[in-house]
Amino acid sequence: MNPSASSTPHASPDVSAPAQNQERGGRFARLPVLAGRSFIPLGLAARLPLAMLTVGALTLVTAVTGSYAVGGAAAGAVGIGSAAGAPVFGALADRLGQRRVLIVAALLNAAAVTALILAAYLVPDARDLAAAAPVLAAALIAGASCPQVGPLARVRWMALTSGRPGDLDTALSYESTADEITFVLGPALVGIIASLLSPWLPLAIAAVLTLALVPAFAVHPTHLAVPRTRRTQEPGIPAAAAPSSTAARLRAAVAIAVPVLAMVCMGTFFGATQTSLSSFSAGFAGSELAGLLYAVMGLSSAAAALSVAYWPRRIGLRTRWLACAGLMTALAPLLLLPDSLPPMIAVLLVLGLPVGPLMVTVFGIGGLVAPAGRLGTVMTALASGIVAGTAIGSSVAGQLAQTAGYCTAFIVPVCAAGALFLLGAAAAVVLRRRP
Repeated sequence: MNPSASSTPHASPDVSAPAQNQERGGRFARLPVLAGRSFIPLGLAARLPLAMLTVGALTLVTAVTGSYAVGGAAAGAVGIGSAAGAPVFGALADRLGQRRVLIVAALLNAAAVTALILAAYLVPDARDLAAAAPVLAAALIAGASCPQVGPLARVRWMALTSGRPGDLDTALSYESTADEITFVLGPALVGIIASLLSPWLPLAIAAVLTLALVPAFAVHPTHLAVPRTRRTQEPGIPAAAAPSSTAARLRAAVAIAVPVLAMVCMGTFFGATQTSLSSFSAGFAGSELAGLLYAVMGLSSAAAALSVAYWPRRIGLRTRWLACAGLMTALAPLLLLPDSLPPMIAVLLVLGLPVGPLMVTVFGIGGLVAPAGRLGTVMTALASGIVAGTAIGSSVAGQLAQTAGYCTAFIVPVCAAGALFLLGAAAAVVLRRRP
């Protein structure tokens, strides 16, 4: 079958047209041929509400209650809910199909976000954590019901690029960059809208965007490329066969646990770095500068993620993981050195370079080790790992920054980078007998 750039995509991309298109537009010009022209902008915009939710909850609840503790608890409830709910929706998407699950999630999430806005304004004496229980419950449900557009988009790309590792690398490079863009743009939009208009408006806009964009993403024809799980049915994606023995199931569980733990470490790196930067920047121009500093690392990470599409095929996933994690481990201690803004900007710019390619690699390995028919579950588990790790890193680094200063807090991302390298060595063992 031959999906054109403007026609409906199918599960099996054509093998003749790509070469001509790649010559004209490069590797990334191949993606609209596989998925259709509307899929990329739709998938990018549909994940923006999730990027706005955590900061939006923090901004709204803090502004209404005047309590940073309650605002932080609301943001934490969103993160906990998202980390817990994502694998559930991923498993349901594997079983029932993405379209149905995403539409239901969009409706639930819009209702939960609306309830969060109302609870923030209507619950009396919400400055106390106990009194703010309805607000926190609404935040938890809002996080748990978040439509997992990013992970499920990766599932679609893995189905569309089945048997084509070059195209898969290109697609995953784009997806990592899209995540970086939305998670820089989302908080920025929340800050601008809340400061210029009203603190409830960013969440209201997020709810409207969810209702408008997520169902459109759900019904996009690319969802037809992903088969549902039916007994031992083999999906059209590069996934491991279903294990039959106890030992095989144990090996499969370990193979999945390694990339998931890696994403927890990656999230810890992110959360600890952002929190430590807040403490660092407070001594110069205020803690609000931390977001701009963090965006520097995000930009270099996004650019490096795009470059993975052009890396030689002979550089396998194991080599990539070890090389990128090793570079992160070598560069992370540089965070301990700057005592002014320009050197810190330079360090963050360089430190972001291995981050994006490592994320692309871990998602690729997740797709390789996922059991048959469980790719959505694994992809959402990887995304949940980032969320959970971010909460861990923020909490630990925040405590260290409060008691011992930002320099000590930066030890957390250094340790997280080292853990990523050790997990890369474990991944090399897990993947030794895999293609």
